[in-house]
Amino acid sequence: MAAEPRRIGLYGGSFDPVHQAHRVLADTALAQLALDELRWIPAGQPWQKTRRLAPAEHRAEMVALAISDNPAFVLETCEVERPGPSYTLDTVTLLQQRELHPARWFLIIGQDQLAGFCTWHGWAELLQRVTLAVAGRAGVPVQPPTELSNTGHRLVALDMPSMSVSSTELRHRLAAGESATSLAPRMVAPAVARYIDRHGLYRNNPPSPQS
Repeated sequence: MAAEPRRIGLYGGSFDPVHQAHRVLADTALAQLALDELRWIPAGQPWQKTRRLAPAEHRAEMVALAISDNPAFVLETCEVERPGPSYTLDTVTLLQQRELHPARWFLIIGQDQLAGFCTWHGWAELLQRVTLAVAGRAGVPVQPPTELSNTGHRLVALDMPSMSVSSTELRHRLAAGESATSLAPRMVAPAVARYIDRHGLYRNNPPSPQS
């Protein structure tokens, strides 16, 4: 009898910095999608962001610290290692080519990302490769954009608790002089907070309205 395909989640983002809402979404996806593995993928050069990110090595290390307690979470650094803009289609294609065993792939995104999904590079091909797993806002049904209505896309909604933490707020508070340790564990994992404070991250970067 053939083995069941592995269920693999892909969770990309700038993670600048990674915070507790990111972790809650990952925990939710892991449980609700019955994933065998969830790969966290820090972006190298997000093509839709104009602000300057913290160095990739710092963002990747913070993710590693945030996920170290769960063996089902894996840090995937292909985007920070690849030059040029980070396109999700390129990442998914690469990871699927590398996979040696049958797998079902879930791309974990938020409702805001879903709304702009059809602006993504190669979005139509991407839909053929993954199931979209969308975290909606609490109490608000997930609503795909009209452009997806005739694409035969696969989409599942994640039942997310309400979370008010954002990378933008964290950067603002850190730039204003608060220590990351003082914001742990509500906003950021203690190990990540210690890393931010130790390296002085976000102290001299004027915060941007983009998260």
